[in-house]
Amino acid sequence: MAHPGVVFLDDDKDLRDLFVDVVSLLAERDCLTVGSVDELVRNRKRVLDAELVILDINLGPGVPSGLDAYRWLREQNYGGQVVFLTGHAASHPLVAEARQLAGVRVYEKPLPVPTIARLLELEPH
Repeated sequence: MAHPGVVFLDDDKDLRDLFVDVVSLLAERDCLTVGSVDELVRNRKRVLDAELVILDINLGPGVPSGLDAYRWLREQNYGGQVVFLTGHAASHPLVAEARQLAGVRVYEKPLPVPTIARLLELEPH
């Protein structure tokens, strides 16, 4: 199986399923969706081969967040593009922390289809 062009981490299974549908309609890219940081790490090779990783910032109470996933990606020397998604206000501590990171963008949920389309038009690094 080919490596995914896109990895999508979100704790909402319906949103993950919808994202796969949108990606398949917009672009001929493989798409891996995961529901937790643990699942992301278990798929290490496929994740690190991806061109784009989209991380939901808040994955629920008491579990690692999208920021933990971001730190793991950086520890692995991931060289692709990272984007954060949030359903929380900019004042939320995790959102505020994500906005401080260099080279990443933070988008509010739901992510509009035109924005997904732009993200899939990746330029080589």
